[in-house]
Amino acid sequence: MEIEKAIKQSKPFDDIYQKASVNLMYTHNIITGDFHRFFKKFGMTTKQYNILRIVNGAGKPVSTSFIKERLLDRNSDVSRIVDRMESKSIVKKTTCETDKRLVDVDITVKGQNLLQAISFEMDAMESVFKKLTKTEVETLNNLLDKLRQK
Repeated sequence: MEIEKAIKQSKPFDDIYQKASVNLMYTHNIITGDFHRFFKKFGMTTKQYNILRIVNGAGKPVSTSFIKERLLDRNSDVSRIVDRMESKSIVKKTTCETDKRLVDVDITVKGQNLLQAISFEMDAMESVFKKLTKTEVETLNNLLDKLRQK
């Protein structure tokens, strides 16, 4: 469905750039909502999932600053989110051996099992992109990368 119909717009956009901006924001909100509902089934948020993947991918305990540098949403309060994740026993915090002021975060077996359960169902979540050909997805990725260039 065209963006004009989706938002019930009666007059045309000022230009194609305005249309692209609105289209991207509208699509982002739809996909974000889908992801929120998907992760809610697992009792977690998209930010918690992002942190769990970062910690798991590191393969060793990492600092909260390490996590923050890699987060998709860098405005997140990593310490608060990690505390919630620790209360769910999907990560554990330990005092950093080299700097006692810092905390290291590691994934637990429960967290690894949760990631595995999510990965089994992730194909369904990512199916939104199956509407596109592989070439179109590659083009989309290239265009999004280009938009982020300074």
